Amino acid sequence: MEYCLAINTGFAVNRYSEPEIWPEIIGNQLGIKYVQLTADLLNPDLPGSILASHVNRIQASCKKYNTSINSTFTGAFTRVNHLAHPDHEVRKHWILWFKKFVQISVDLGAESMGSHFGIFTANDVNNPDLLKVRIQQNIEGWHEIAEYAKSQGLKYLTWEPMSIKREQGETIAATKILQKNVNLQSPLPFFICLDVDHGDVTSVNPDDTNPYAWINEFANESPLIHLKQSSANKQGHWPFIEEYNKFGKIVPEKIIDALERANSKAKFSKTFLTLELSFREREPIDSNVISVLKESVAYWRKTVLN
Repeated sequence: MEYCLAINTGFAVNRYSEPEIWPEIIGNQLGIKYVQLTADLLNPDLPGSILASHVNRIQASCKKYNTSINSTFTGAFTRVNHLAHPDHEVRKHWILWFKKFVQISVDLGAESMGSHFGIFTANDVNNPDLLKVRIQQNIEGWHEIAEYAKSQGLKYLTWEPMSIKREQGETIAATKILQKNVNLQSPLPFFICLDVDHGDVTSVNPDDTNPYAWINEFANESPLIHLKQSSANKQGHWPFIEEYNKFGKIVPEKIIDALERANSKAKFSKTFLTLELSFREREPIDSNVISVLKESVAYWRKTVLN
């Protein structure tokens, strides 16, 4: 298995929005070759002429700075119900939205597109009969998108296990069930984008908040792994800087060792270890984003060279 360091563009949203700037930061200043572009940087609901212009600008900038879009994903602004929404018309809109995102992904040269699976409302998740209906609708929506993605040339789709039942995949057991069900009769494979900081903190199973247990279970189905520093209380999206690395449980050597032990039957040849770091619009955080990113990359470059 080849391990490649990548970065999610969540850090750039509303901060480095220009297609000429964030690729320079990633390729030139950070020295990272692989990018996971979030829809928050290029929303498929924008007019087609704007999308085409930005795709061309991104392509030119990525080529200039020797980096490439290997995957695309939804982001913080698109953390909504989408394909699990109770309203049929809203679900139809999001199916069309994802099809547009598929086309953007293909145009940018990505091999996959992904998202959280869908978020249930409080009403739906607390009604067992209604929940079954929503789950099936959710899967059917993804299969329609997968059929289109296959016709456009994407290799696979990904979904991200989350941390509460409403957002799905909150435990290892729940993730196994959903991963099996979404792949039944799917036109295209669904793989997992595994986040080392997710899992239900209320679960009685300690493995559900153990990133290494998740890797052991799903390494063979996870070509993309979201990285951020994590602790027992899971406060979220910490960078890999000394302040957090002192007590954080994400250690590059341990992650690679766990992957090496578990990655024996994978249907892919590369695992993209993807920094998913986000920063609040507060000072001094906002002015220190690039220096923090550089320190985080340096922390991982001791172990992941590609």
